[in-house]
Amino acid sequence: MFQPVSPIRAYERVVDQIEQAVFTGRLRPGARLPSERDLMTQFGVSRSTIREALRVLQSNGMIQSRAGDPRGPEILAASPENLHKSMRRLARTSMSLGELLQFRMLLEGSAYLLAARLRSADELAEMDVALAAMAAAVDEGYSAFSDADVAFHEAVARATQNTLIVVCSDVVREVVVDLIADRIAHAADQRALMLSYLRHHTEVLQAIRDGDGELASQLARRALHDSYAPYLPETEREMLSPLLG
Repeated sequence: MFQPVSPIRAYERVVDQIEQAVFTGRLRPGARLPSERDLMTQFGVSRSTIREALRVLQSNGMIQSRAGDPRGPEILAASPENLHKSMRRLARTSMSLGELLQFRMLLEGSAYLLAARLRSADELAEMDVALAAMAAAVDEGYSAFSDADVAFHEAVARATQNTLIVVCSDVVREVVVDLIADRIAHAADQRALMLSYLRHHTEVLQAIRDGDGELASQLARRALHDSYAPYLPETEREMLSPLLG
């Protein structure tokens, strides 16, 4: 009836409590944790347990600890960079390509809808520049084209005015492209592939320019499906079809 469970190690309990103190505001950015000796006393654990907990917290970007600093580890402010690293690790190790594409269709569909309604003149100009770079890169090769494509998507994400959308879009797009990069690199007709992407971006940019968020969202989801669904097993393609309406 039941499956074996992994025991929770003492250092994980320490990490959990310190994280909760940060999340609830009891420890704020710039504050200092007690010394290792004081932490040992407060938690009732060994020095090695405290050091392992601090190592994990530093790896996660929550604290900064300098050797020989008598003031104790410093609590760091949350940053998009740390969130990006954590999300990328999760996406690469815990999600299938089908799940990633499903989430990307949801996320980018919403991003395009918001961009059509919220974009500024400067952000629209950034999209124009990126699209022009994509067109120019068709004859240069897929690497240059891909760089311009990334710039276009980044401009759209920034136009949503939502930092979490910017980070999530960047992570999911990066991981999806990494997973299928080899197959794209060996596509029979890369030029035709790039021209297809360029047509889509031209259409969706016009929808954003016109302020038609629903159309921009629909075009984005359809293009993602048509571009990436062929790389999925048949069973995983069914995950995407509800998003095409």
